[in-house]
Amino acid sequence: MEEQRSKVTLHGMWTSTYSKRVEIALKLKGILYEYVEEDLQNKSESLIQLNPVHKKIPVLVHNGKPVAESLVILEYIDETWKNSPRFFPEDTYERAQVRFWVSYINQQVFEVMGQVVFQEGEAQAKSVEEARKRVQVLEEGLKKHFPNKNIRENDDVGLLEITIIATFGAHKAYREALGVEIIDPVNTPTLYNWIERLQDLTVMKEVEVPRDKLVNFLQNYRQKLLQQAASA
Repeated sequence: MEEQRSKVTLHGMWTSTYSKRVEIALKLKGILYEYVEEDLQNKSESLIQLNPVHKKIPVLVHNGKPVAESLVILEYIDETWKNSPRFFPEDTYERAQVRFWVSYINQQVFEVMGQVVFQEGEAQAKSVEEARKRVQVLEEGLKKHFPNKNIRENDDVGLLEITIIATFGAHKAYREALGVEIIDPVNTPTLYNWIERLQDLTVMKEVEVPRDKLVNFLQNYRQKLLQQAASA
C-alpha cells in the first residue's frame, strides 16, 4: 500500500503512556517509522511547530502532516492503514463500550494513579484507596462487557487493549518504585490477566521499557516532586 511506503515520524517520550499507545499501534500495524525522543523540560522547536496548540507529545507526522493527541492519532492510524488488527470492533454496541472504557481509564483512573506518584503519607494512602476503587470498577466492566475476550495474537488487540497495556503494563515497576499495589491477581484478576497476556505478545516486548530503568526514573521523579512541594 502507498500509505505503508510513506514517511512516518513519531515525536514522543519514553515514559509517556500516551506516547506508548502510538508506538504500540504502529508496531501492531507493521508501520515503519522514525522515532524522535523529546525532552519536555526543553521542548524542541519542531515539537512546538508541529503541535502549536498544546505543545505536547505524542505527535505523529505522516508525509509532513502532523496529527496530535494519542486517541486522535490511533483513529488516524486505523483509518489510514486498514490492515489487521483493526482497533475498533465491527459491532456498534461493542465499539461504544470500547470508547466508554477507554474514556473511563483516561479520565477516572489515570488521573488518580498519577497523584500517588507525588504524594506521601495520608494523602497518598487516600489516593491509593481511590485508585483501587476506580480500578475495581474497570475490573467489573471488563468482566461484564468483554467476558469471552481472548488475547493470543496481534489481531486480538484493539484500542481498549492498547490503552490498558500502555496505562497499566508497568504496574509492577510502579509497585517496586512507590511501595504500593493497585492491580493484583486476587482483587483484579481480569485486568491482571489481560495485562499478562498482552505482555506475552512479541510486539509488546519490542516497546517495553526496561523495568530497572523505569523504577529508577520513578523514584528520582517522585523525590524531585516531593522536594519541590516541600519548598513551595
